[in-house]
Amino acid sequence: MASQHHLAKADENDENSRARGDGGHGGAAAGTGAGSGTGAGAGTAAPDAARGGPGAPGNAPPGSGTPRSAPSPGGPGGPGGGPAAGGELKAGLKNRHLSMIAIGGVIGAGLFVGSSAGIAAAGPAILVSYALVGTMVVLVMRMLGEMAAARPASGSFSEYADQALGRWAGFSIGWLYWFFWVVVLAVEATAGAVILNGWMPAVPQWAWALAVMVVLTATNLVSVGSYGEFEFWFAGIKVVAIGGFIVVGLLAVFGLLPGSDNPGAGFAHLTDTGGFLPNGWGSILTGILMVVFSFMGSEIVTLAAGESQDPQRAVSKATNSVIWRIGFFYLGSVLVVLTLLPWNDPSITDEGSYVAALNSIGIPHAGEVMNVIVLTAVLSCLNSGLYTASRMAFSLGRRGDAPASFATTTTSGVPRPAILGSVVFGFVAVFFNYLWPDTVFAFLLNSSGAVALFVWLVICCTQLRMRRVIEQETPEKLVVRMWLFPYLTWATIGMIVFVLVYMLFDDVGREQVLLSLLVAAVVVAIAVVRELRGRRTAGHADRESHDLSGKT
Repeated sequence: MASQHHLAKADENDENSRARGDGGHGGAAAGTGAGSGTGAGAGTAAPDAARGGPGAPGNAPPGSGTPRSAPSPGGPGGPGGGPAAGGELKAGLKNRHLSMIAIGGVIGAGLFVGSSAGIAAAGPAILVSYALVGTMVVLVMRMLGEMAAARPASGSFSEYADQALGRWAGFSIGWLYWFFWVVVLAVEATAGAVILNGWMPAVPQWAWALAVMVVLTATNLVSVGSYGEFEFWFAGIKVVAIGGFIVVGLLAVFGLLPGSDNPGAGFAHLTDTGGFLPNGWGSILTGILMVVFSFMGSEIVTLAAGESQDPQRAVSKATNSVIWRIGFFYLGSVLVVLTLLPWNDPSITDEGSYVAALNSIGIPHAGEVMNVIVLTAVLSCLNSGLYTASRMAFSLGRRGDAPASFATTTTSGVPRPAILGSVVFGFVAVFFNYLWPDTVFAFLLNSSGAVALFVWLVICCTQLRMRRVIEQETPEKLVVRMWLFPYLTWATIGMIVFVLVYMLFDDVGREQVLLSLLVAAVVVAIAVVRELRGRRTAGHADRESHDLSGKT
């Protein structure tokens, strides 16, 4: 996804571009998804509620809170609550779609334009920051993959939280995740508009933002296959670009690239300017805050697998390959930048890390080439963000936690009301960005800034309970297993909590955590009130039924 950092670089002379912030800390734009380049929400060809799976009435595992058959209060799900009836999603994603979604999921605009701030703050030690965050994401992916392979569901971790932690947990994390992605829609639409306006200034930015939103909304409304096809090509461009950058960069690093303007110092630049840790050990922690949000979206392929023909195989393949994907694309590309240029070279922050590296080699028009790649990443994120938000809204509707219309689909299996409902909020957020960029829109950005960490934390806590349930009920489906369970699960929880606490001591991070906690507290409070009302309603209905049976 595009970061605030990207917006500032792409349009530093345009005073109307307000989606800026402190790019050094992932900002809220970067914070909410700097780098979630692709991904998608989940779907399933046969939702649990329809096939009598774990989410179906009467099938809630132990400790799942309010039974799924119990009516909900008359809230968003409609009068009387209860799981909403609706259509079904269809398995329209092909294996090649999922392969590119899996690879492209770790390549976002935040990787291309957000790494420069981390390099400036931590120097070569930023590689350690990327490695630590990457390890955390790999572990979270493994946990999510374990649950998704055993029980593919349209709401993925939201449905698993519903089953394992309680109705309130599924409701809360589902709506927070939806909120995260619809805010991302506004961020990415603005980022794309900045680049397009730079190429064709006669068209105002707001018109470009509207245009890209309309086009990608239309593709999502056609079928899940059209989403997959667009994402296949978007991700393909990103993969070719970053792969080519790494190959060409390494050749230049070792002096093997004909005509290169870079002297090719090998790995000397990793230590020749103040050492590997020029700013001390603390810079590694600072670097973690700057890069952690660029990984948001890595988990999404496990959700998109639900709308494939063989979700279990797709999830297994995606989770097994996440290690090399993060290692190659993130660590590999940042290593190339750090070996082509000294970490404190002014061009890294002035031009962006990848543009500076390409310029050092002598690649002509490096800035424009990178703008094309970043625009592709932005469009990819917009495409996937809308898909993700709509599938989460669909799942919430199926469970009676959102308007019942969200759970309906077209004959082609597209949840049209969920898509339109999500994009409307995205349009409103874009509107806020142009009218009140420093107040209303800034609040939206910061209040969704830590949601990524909340999601990962819920996945960990859910997996702790779901593993036991799966082992008891369907052990044959435990084809993807979390390593060293439960020790690594607890270790990952500790890592995430540490990052959240550390953010409280950072000027920009503090605001994001506190505002995100505020929004989360409000959503959880609503969820708890709804659950209590639902129990009272169910109890009242039982008493009435008992009284009637007594009279007869």
